[in-house]
Amino acid sequence: MNTRTLGTAYPLTVSAIGLGCMGFSHGYGPGPARQEAVRLIRQAYDMGCTFFDTAESYAAGENETLVGEAIRPFRQQVILATKLHIPAGQNLEQAIRSHLEASLRRLGTDYVDLYYQHRVNKDIPVEEVALVMGKLIQEGKIRGWGQSQATEEELRRAHAVTPITAIQSEYFMMERMFEKDVLPACRELGIGFVPFSPLGAGFLSGRYAAGDTYTGDDVRRVITRFSQENMRANQPLLDLLHQVAQAKGATPAQIALAWMLHKWDFLVPIPGMRSTQRLQENFGADQVSLTEEEFQQLETALAGIPIHGNRTDEDIAKLRDMD
Repeated sequence: MNTRTLGTAYPLTVSAIGLGCMGFSHGYGPGPARQEAVRLIRQAYDMGCTFFDTAESYAAGENETLVGEAIRPFRQQVILATKLHIPAGQNLEQAIRSHLEASLRRLGTDYVDLYYQHRVNKDIPVEEVALVMGKLIQEGKIRGWGQSQATEEELRRAHAVTPITAIQSEYFMMERMFEKDVLPACRELGIGFVPFSPLGAGFLSGRYAAGDTYTGDDVRRVITRFSQENMRANQPLLDLLHQVAQAKGATPAQIALAWMLHKWDFLVPIPGMRSTQRLQENFGADQVSLTEEEFQQLETALAGIPIHGNRTDEDIAKLRDMD
């Protein structure tokens, strides 16, 4: 794969498409067996992926343990990202250091390349978080840091204290609110942008139908884009993707990824992939190039398609109370 650089002050060079590893442990129903998950993560590396993303909260730390085991043979050759939730009411620096040390133990490494604040806690000044992250960078515990779902104001205030390497937030054809302010600010300040769920939990692959059902901890049970009504209402978007994909000899998912790669050269998506076929398809999007004319035609068509449904943290939280 081609490579891209996240950030300018504390830059990290990564494959143009990374691997979001959450789904190996939870979030989309039963995942593959542990050894199969390890095999797939290692296969991703063999296919050119050098950017792997996890978090302390994924399966209560088990995902970090899994990812750490999988990348151990090539740890020094890849960029490893993880995230922490910072609770209010504690000594901030002690809390961050404690969470980081726990992640390092699970990951089996002595440093993290990219350490995100997993959602910005509105009760903790971002400047204070940035100050601690700067200390960790100077100590070599982390190489860069970032925020998730941050506002433009939050990223600017934090960046002024310790330059941010990347912002990780939801962004794809159906969720474009960050185009108004956050993405332009990242471009201005030299901050990378890492879209999670860049295919809308698989919606843009076109492989799901209005009558599909989801069980267990599958987030599609509560993401309103997957309601039968909204699945049908959003069909024009899938029709457009199929049309463009057929003309390009690609798949709808590849077009969706190629669109964002074309639009922002500091952006690196991290789709989740749980089979060899999906690895081949999504990483193959790096080789699907849109001409400027094709891109503008796609942008124009997208502007005329209304989007129905969304994904919110509040909806995701409802999974805890569902059977």
